[in-house]
Formats: sequence, C-alpha cells, structure tokens
Amino acid sequence: MNKTTPKVLVTGAMGQIGSELTLALRDRYGHDNVLATDVRTISGPLAETGPCDTLDVTDPEMLKGIISRYGINTVYHLAAILSATGEKNPDLCWRVNMDGTLNVLNMAVGMKLGTVLIPSSIAAFGPETPRENTPQETVLKPRTMYGVTKVCGELLGDYYVRRFGADVRGLRYPGIISSETPPGGGTTDFAVDIFYQAVQHGEYTCFVKEDTSLPMMYMPDCIKATIDLAEADPSRLKHHADFNVGALSFTAGDLAAEIRKHIPGFRVSYEPDFRQAIADSWPSSIDDSAAREEWGWKPAWDLPSMTADMLERLSARFGKNS
Repeated sequence: MNKTTPKVLVTGAMGQIGSELTLALRDRYGHDNVLATDVRTISGPLAETGPCDTLDVTDPEMLKGIISRYGINTVYHLAAILSATGEKNPDLCWRVNMDGTLNVLNMAVGMKLGTVLIPSSIAAFGPETPRENTPQETVLKPRTMYGVTKVCGELLGDYYVRRFGADVRGLRYPGIISSETPPGGGTTDFAVDIFYQAVQHGEYTCFVKEDTSLPMMYMPDCIKATIDLAEADPSRLKHHADFNVGALSFTAGDLAAEIRKHIPGFRVSYEPDFRQAIADSWPSSIDDSAAREEWGWKPAWDLPSMTADMLERLSARFGKNS
C-alpha cells in the first residue's frame, strides 16, 4: 500500500462489489479515509459509515474536483455497465466503461496518484479462448461490448504503466456471488439469483443450461483478492492490469444440487435466453498461477462452504429455515 495513509476513492460504490468492498476498505483504513461515489444517490450503510459524493466518471472535471477536494491518492475504479445490460445498450456501455477508465487513468498521471485498481473480467475472453484452465496469456476476442471494453481497459492500463509509470493494477473477476446485494445485470447472475429464489420461493427458472460451467468467486474472496492486489509489493508484479483469478468452477446443475442438500424440495427449470450465448463464449475454469506467484493469491471458499454460508445468511434475512 502507499507509505502515506491511503485516501481512497471508490467509483461505482453502489454496485455489487463496490457496496461491500467500500465497507471493507473503511474497516481497514479508517471510515473517514474511504470516499464512496456513484452516479446514483448513495444510501444505506455506505451513507452511514463514511464520506459519500455523487460522481459521473464520464465527466473528467467532476472526477478531478472529487480527487482534489478529498485529497485522494488511491482509486478503486468499479463504475461500469455489466455484460447483459451492456448488450441492451452498447453505446452507454462504451461511454461509461471506456471514457470513465480513460478519465481515471489520466487523473492517475496528471494528479500523481498512487495505486489505481481497475478490475477486468472473464468477459475479456471469447469463443477462441481455451475454455479449460484458461491461460494468463491467451486470445482476447470477446463477443460482448462489455468484454470489448474490458480488453481495452487492460491494454490501456498496461500502456499507462509502461508509458507514464502509473501504478495501475487489475484482475479478471469471474462471476461474483454475494448475499448482500441482488443481481446487477451480469451473465453470471444466475449463481446469485438462484439462492434468493431458493430461500424465498423454493423454485427457480435458470436462464442458462444445466450443464453451463463458469468460473465463480464468493464475495469474501473477491474482496480479499482485490485488496491483496492493491497492496502487493510492486517489485513482484510482472503483470499489471490483467491478472487471472480463480476460485470456484461449477455448472448450474452442480449449484442446484448443492442447494438441494440444504433445501431438499428445491426445484429448478432451465430456460436459456440470450445470456446463454454470452456464457458459452467464456471460460469454464481459470489458470491463475501468475496471481498466486506474484502476489500470493489463494481462495478460501469452495462450493459447499459458500453454499452453506449463502443460505444461512439469506435465510436469516428473510426469516426462513434453510
């Protein structure tokens, strides 16, 4: 981490990852040292536990003003339009994801910021990418606008490292599963929504096929990976903006079967929609040896432990017995 106390800006703080990462960063660095921003009005625990502001990342002057006003030296840039939503509005996806990223990178150089973390995604891959044990260095030919913007973001991040000496870091998130925030427009959201539907209704209609296998990660591991990379010794990093990170890989059917161990009557039907084609273009498992070697990445959660914890948390929230 920076030798000085991190003064952290989180963009997209109201999103699935941002809402939990911001709270974890506040616990780590002090609540007053982590600014939560979003284009939406911030409410709930984020508004109650630390500073908040409105930020449209596509507006460079607004971004510059926020960084200057709050004395920011570290940025976690999470503001983005996700895959399924991006396919419905590709122009918006490009503007938010690319203009926002370029603005953050320019501020990193022009305002001499420290670490800037800009996540990528398995959406950077495509049908030509090896699906099993997808390598760190491989074909990047995505079939979604979201994926295109993530490849561009990786390349821009690496360019700013080489060209300007900026400290840009990024990791390719798999599908993220969380008990705290509802699905947010991603293709892997079936692995989140299935838990909510199991607890609340005892049945679920899945929008991908039963044998669809995708890389996933439980939110506690996601937060750990993100902070670990941001705090990693820069002298150890051979890669910068494009680390593969793996944790779990399972099919939709595997997940349903694991849930049934806790809720025996749980019923699932499968009605694939346009998101099936997106899922089919992504890996089924990830080779994350570079992350393990360069900054010590190691996941803590497997499918049984994650499923039990998700159901326990959601059952407590909705007053159900898992």
